[in-house]
Amino acid sequence: MTQIIYLASGNAHKLNELQSALDSAGLSVQVLGPNKIGGMPEVEETGSTFEANALLKANGLRDVGPSDAWYLADDSGIEIDALNGRPGVISARYAGEPCDDEKNNDKVIHEMIDVPNEERSCRFRCVLALVGQGVEETFAGACEGTLLRARRGDGGFGYDPLFLPDESRHTFAEIPLDEKAKISHRARALKKLITWLGQKR
Repeated sequence: MTQIIYLASGNAHKLNELQSALDSAGLSVQVLGPNKIGGMPEVEETGSTFEANALLKANGLRDVGPSDAWYLADDSGIEIDALNGRPGVISARYAGEPCDDEKNNDKVIHEMIDVPNEERSCRFRCVLALVGQGVEETFAGACEGTLLRARRGDGGFGYDPLFLPDESRHTFAEIPLDEKAKISHRARALKKLITWLGQKR
């Protein structure tokens, strides 16, 4: 019997990435978008942690969906040690609304301008939350790196052009997708989710 997971995101890339990873693991799981159950409801991300916000989104979609399915949401962002962990949960809206990657990057560059190279450690963190049918689980992944002084690369999104992972010579905006899929925070959280799902078969 195929298990249904509704993904609390309208991002087709995320849906395809998740379905591909589950298929590669040999799991009988079908991933559907929120459009299949009337769309993603408005969820206020009031949590102070990635775990809390991911659970808010997953439970928000569960409230409008069928009771015999699972619901998956993610929350992620960048934590900069010299900024006491900011932007953290407000990574996407750090420079204020409306959300703008360029303004967010500019703000971080400005705030870090006097920070020496050896004190520019940071990490991308991702938490996946899975709820439904008596299940409430979270799976976290992180990728450690350094925050650069200027953008490098034109791929990716968010803070990718400023983030140089410890395991690569390329920023997340320069890195080949297959390499990023091995070391990214999201890939590591997804690997934990797939391990858990495999044990549930």
